[in-house]
Amino acid sequence: MTLGDSHTRQPVAPFTIREDDLSGEATRSLLAFHLQQMHAHSPAGSVFALDLSGLQAPQVSVWTAWQGTRIVAVGALKDLGDATGELKSMRTHPDHLRQGAASAMLDHLIAVARSRGMHRLSLETGSGPAFEAALALYRKRGFVQGEAFAGYAPSPFNQFFHLAL
Repeated sequence: MTLGDSHTRQPVAPFTIREDDLSGEATRSLLAFHLQQMHAHSPAGSVFALDLSGLQAPQVSVWTAWQGTRIVAVGALKDLGDATGELKSMRTHPDHLRQGAASAMLDHLIAVARSRGMHRLSLETGSGPAFEAALALYRKRGFVQGEAFAGYAPSPFNQFFHLAL
């Protein structure tokens, strides 16, 4: 491919990932978008995404990924106790899809979970086309489908994934 080829992807600047206190408008806006999308693509009663107050709980840590002054992704880690953690609120800003932000965030969360002595990382997510890109990423990182955890009830819509650390 040549520089002028329309299929050439420009290099993406590296992401800066930092723990977030949830006070910034950019973070709050991306989290509101995340909740809206979860409700748009999930049956009633099947959304377990945390709202802002849930993300501010002491056992939850939130990180955001940035390119310069632009937020590109968010992700959270909930400490479930007993050396297990749960991924929460994984979302890439729609202007930054397929640029590596979700991969960078997931790798960061896995590294944090390991550094905190966690032995297993789990997640609950939905089914259907809106969830396929995320599912592919989780599988690529070694997550395997498994049993419900942390009080979740299985349904025809939700599914559970686990990664041994």
